Amino acid sequence: MNNNAEDIKTLVREKYTEIAFQDKTTNETTCCGVGATGGTYTIMADSYANLPGYNPDADLGLGCGLPTQFAQINAGDTVLDLGSGAGNDCFVARAETGAEGKVIGVDFTPEMIKRARVNAEKRGFNNVEFRQGDIEDLPVTDASVDVVVSNCVLNLVPDKAKVFSEIFRVLKPGGHFSISDVVLLGDLPDNLKNAAEMYAGCVSGAIQMDDYLELARAAGFEELTVQKQKPILIPDEILLEYLSPENLKTFAASGTGILSITVFAKKPGARPVKPKLKLIELTQANAGACCEPGSGCC
Repeated sequence: MNNNAEDIKTLVREKYTEIAFQDKTTNETTCCGVGATGGTYTIMADSYANLPGYNPDADLGLGCGLPTQFAQINAGDTVLDLGSGAGNDCFVARAETGAEGKVIGVDFTPEMIKRARVNAEKRGFNNVEFRQGDIEDLPVTDASVDVVVSNCVLNLVPDKAKVFSEIFRVLKPGGHFSISDVVLLGDLPDNLKNAAEMYAGCVSGAIQMDDYLELARAAGFEELTVQKQKPILIPDEILLEYLSPENLKTFAASGTGILSITVFAKKPGARPVKPKLKLIELTQANAGACCEPGSGCC
């Protein structure tokens, strides 16, 4: 696989254009929708079924965690989802932020944006919008977002440091992120590292867990916490598409771990207090506070 950043982005866009039209079962039983099927295994995805706001039509089975479950979203928040796909995490986030909040989904692939917009339109979600864009250069205003979520997306991005910098930029002071992603403990065999399918499949684009966490710290985030961690076990029948039986045995004995982690971190500062509007009852006592029309005193 060519490791040129633009070539990687082209690969991801092409693969996820195909994935946009695949069913959830296909995506769940492969590595993020690409490569050989793992039979009846659910390789990475967690079940959203019990979360408020879950819409099966928007669930493509591409996640590796449940970031919205840990995201500490409050009513009225503005939430940004990086790599929003068909809208699954956005709709779950909307159930938390409510009709008075706002949810923005950003995705790289036009077909995903189209599918997400259809899903939002069907449900009459006027406060959920989807923007096509590169998460290395977010189409979002500075300091405008309370919470950022993302599910199994940063591993696909060549410049992960730039993404964390962008997350920091768009968050309000005191805002935070909760991100689920794939990371490594140890080195992958070269054949897996160099396989295009394994990059688009959220595996060979993953980096070491310590390096991943350090990128968030270097961007300026604090209170860094791993909220959840689980191993990802790729079935041998998939690995044998890329490794010889002998290399598979070596890999199994190497102790290399492929993990899903959900990470929380906060941008320094205090979150602004949202003003509460009050209705002032017009009573006999304050009725005279208003000027007569045309008097010029108001």
